[in-house]
Amino acid sequence: MKRLDGRVAIVTGAASGIGRAAAIACAREGAAVLLTDIDSAGGESAVAEITAAGGSAWFARQDVVEEPRWAELVAEVVVKHGRLDVLVNNAGIGDGAAVTEMTLAAWNRQLAINVTGVFLGCKHAIPAMKLAKAGYRGGSIVNISSVAGLTGSAGLSGYCATKGAVRLFTKAVAIECAADGIRCNSVHPGIIDTPIWTKIDDSGVLAAGLGLPAGQNAIDPALLGAAAPLGFPGQPQDIADGIIFLASDESRYMTGSELVIDGGWTAH
Repeated sequence: MKRLDGRVAIVTGAASGIGRAAAIACAREGAAVLLTDIDSAGGESAVAEITAAGGSAWFARQDVVEEPRWAELVAEVVVKHGRLDVLVNNAGIGDGAAVTEMTLAAWNRQLAINVTGVFLGCKHAIPAMKLAKAGYRGGSIVNISSVAGLTGSAGLSGYCATKGAVRLFTKAVAIECAADGIRCNSVHPGIIDTPIWTKIDDSGVLAAGLGLPAGQNAIDPALLGAAAPLGFPGQPQDIADGIIFLASDESRYMTGSELVIDGGWTAH
């Protein structure tokens, strides 16, 4: 028997990186998976990979800051499968800038996607998960935070603020939903080799904040990962493995917890 047999999952930001790996892993473990993203081509490609391997998945375009779309998609899942068991709030962005140079638009955009998107996902998924309650399998929400939600980093003040918010929001939701058998945990990746690093516009502040020698490329995950105690960056599958653990009954007595997967980055 597979670890998520009979369950239905939604994974946001599933077109690439951690989200894609998580969606593929959920399907491989037996879940029917709705993948969402603003990148339709990437999302459809991930669905094709899943179905080619015999899994069950479909894609829907979604901007996680739009509340009506959340309501539509959760309703679609319930109509299609009669239940929702797993939500992986993965969609997120990062913007590298000194706090004095960060624009209000950049600050607000990170808050909207990284925090409001997680809030909306929980708000609309929880009622559907209550419908599916069966013993302690009332549902599992996995919110993707970051090591930047545990420690500060120069050049990532906005990102740190949002990921710290996800960490504490997760704990509050966990307490609210415990009586309904719905668990909510956060995952805190370290330096993971994903496309997010190519999207961070860094002025050098981030490199200095991470303690890299002058001249090194701060958005190269191989160089950043080398600074971790294990000496290399993680891969999306490393995080997907943790997500599957939290989504499955193996973590049935965990809620409000932080799963740190960072190669020892925060062990200093």
